[in-house]
Formats: sequence, structure tokens, C-alpha cells
Amino acid sequence: MEENYYWSDDFSTDFYIKAAKCGFITTSMYKKDNFYLLPEIQFDYALLDFKDIKVPKKVSKLLKEKNYTFSINSKFDEVCQKIKTYHDHSWLKDEYINILKNINNRKDLVPNFKLISVEVSDLHTNELISGEIGYKINNIYTSLTGFRKKEKRYNNWGKLQLVLLCDYLVTNAYSFWNLGHPQLQYKLDLGAKVYNRKDFLKRWNNNI
Repeated sequence: MEENYYWSDDFSTDFYIKAAKCGFITTSMYKKDNFYLLPEIQFDYALLDFKDIKVPKKVSKLLKEKNYTFSINSKFDEVCQKIKTYHDHSWLKDEYINILKNINNRKDLVPNFKLISVEVSDLHTNELISGEIGYKINNIYTSLTGFRKKEKRYNNWGKLQLVLLCDYLVTNAYSFWNLGHPQLQYKLDLGAKVYNRKDFLKRWNNNI
């Protein structure tokens, strides 16, 4: 209960999934040209109960305009590549993406675990504007990382994606949404509550 970050050079799908089921959120890094996974059991987590969702007015306007398409797992590879190039120091390295692809390749052999890519595209051009990757364990969804195109005309499309994803999770009977680190204000603005590690693990283990 005193440590949070660990490292591993086990890149197997079994290790990645086992860590996720135990509540770790895994990122990655290079150290002296060597690639490592960084499973983190966080000190605090941002969790969203869907009844607490807060929809900004600007997002409500985008919903009414309906200039978007929303999809799940239709553009998985593209979402990964967009995330990788969007962030200047992305932890979504090629080796990490390969682990995700290996999991997808054997998804029928992995009970109660499913990778998910969330995609919001321009209705008229089909260009991918906003998206994220995450995973489902039983009926819990965990966000990993995402991106939004930076052009001004797509302002608030990142928040639009979150609201659309929330609707999807409700429709498909998910129990709650694990947004990971609570330090980013948009998560709290969305309606997430902060759980310390002990309370998070209690709730997590009751649903896994």
C-alpha cells in the first residue's frame, strides 16, 4: 500500500491482463534504450457513476448538430497511431501497441477482458477527430489514453467523445467508469469522484 509504480520486462498478454484485473493501469517507457512496462497501482482513482455525468452546454450543442459519427472498435489501429503522434512524449510506444494487437488477436481466448477503441469521426469526411483506447473487465470500463484533433473547428470534440462514450457504457450495462488519475480537471468536470486506493480496490474487487 506504500508503492505505486513497478516495472516489468514481461510483455506477454497474460501478464498485461493479469495486472489490469488486479487494478494496475500499465503504461511504458524506455530506459537506456530498453523498453519496459510500468504497471501502476495508483494512490487515487477518478471513478464515474453514470448518474453523475455532467454534459457541458457546448457539448449539448454538438449533440444536436449531429455532425459526427460514433463507433467502437472500427478504427483501432488508427486510434493507436493518432494517440502516439498526438502526444509529444507518448507512452504508447510501438512495443506497447504490439501487446494490444496480440491481445486482440487472441480475444476469444481471454475471458472477461476486452480492448476497446472509441472513435468520433467527422460525419462528412469520415476523418477521425477524437478517440481513446481502454478496456473492459467484466462490466467495468477503464480509460487508458486518448487524443483530439487540434483544429479550432473541432473544439470540444474530446468532451463530445466522453459524453458519447458514457451513453454507450450505460446502454451496454457497464457498472462504472475508471478514468485513472484524478489530477486532470476534465475528469472531475465530467462528474467523476476521487477514490483513494483502499476504497478503489474494495469497489474494484467487488466487481471483478
